[in-house]
Amino acid sequence: MDETVAVFDEAGVAVGSAPRSRVYREGLWHGSSGVLLRSVDGERIYVHRRTTTKAVFGGMHDCIAGGVMDPGESPIETARRELAEELGVSGCELTPLARAAWSGRSGDRILRCHLFAFEARYDGPVRHQASEVAEGWWCTDAELAALLADPDWPFVPDTRELLATVFG
Repeated sequence: MDETVAVFDEAGVAVGSAPRSRVYREGLWHGSSGVLLRSVDGERIYVHRRTTTKAVFGGMHDCIAGGVMDPGESPIETARRELAEELGVSGCELTPLARAAWSGRSGDRILRCHLFAFEARYDGPVRHQASEVAEGWWCTDAELAALLADPDWPFVPDTRELLATVFG
């Protein structure tokens, strides 16, 4: 099924919708929203590895549970939906973390995306959506920073760039 995605202009204003296949094929600007999941004490971040079957950045690591925005959906609605779908976490307060425009590649695809990131604090069970998350674990900021310092560690480039703006 070719899901319909919210399409944005370069400035970050929603301007319509298009099938995901067209968005990826033509490199249309679109919206993506997700959540950085932290432990309640703020000491750990949840990191996960995407399944190899994901259409974008398959098999790579990430610490944002997120995805593309549906037409008419707000960034926070997308973030809540994606957190529940991918990690089985719901009922958390979401606080804005960052917003960025990102342009890059995934294989032969040109991707252009407006990223909306939120943070949630949570210590309960995490339940992976088997089709999207292969494995996951908690790590400290320092452990994640050490992994991110390795440019060869397979970490999604949009979140890598977003984290640089958040954590300096």
